[in-house]
Amino acid sequence: MEMERTRRHFLWLCAGLVGLGATARAQPKPALVVFKDPTCGCCALWVTHMRDHGFTATVNDVADMAAVKTKLRVASTVRSCHTASVDGYVIEGHVPAADVRRLLRDRPKVVGIGVAGMPIGSPGMEVAGAKPHPFDVVAFDASGKTRTFASHNK
Repeated sequence: MEMERTRRHFLWLCAGLVGLGATARAQPKPALVVFKDPTCGCCALWVTHMRDHGFTATVNDVADMAAVKTKLRVASTVRSCHTASVDGYVIEGHVPAADVRRLLRDRPKVVGIGVAGMPIGSPGMEVAGAKPHPFDVVAFDASGKTRTFASHNK
């Protein structure tokens, strides 16, 4: 009798673990909405980086990127070539996918995160044979105030 109860408990536990695995696999991928200049190749490479790291992306080619950045409240000190939004946050420039995942996990009270400029070695800006440059990912709020969110290649 005790053995049968232990066996049932074990089978119930295994079924629960299988169910958890199915639930984890069924989680939707984070969905980016990307705004970029139609001729920018590095932006397309960044989108590929994000897709390769489990994001979906809808890409919008836009002629007036400054208007997009202003509307989405991108701090002037952080502006780069492309802008994205995901789950209520703004992602500016060549931010690594791992930092976007951390943002979505930790949910800080910021407008978004960004990488100013286009540093060599950041996602989408890899150059064969070139040493990656150090760069910071900064978090920015609605007033434009920034703080370091992550540092890379230092």
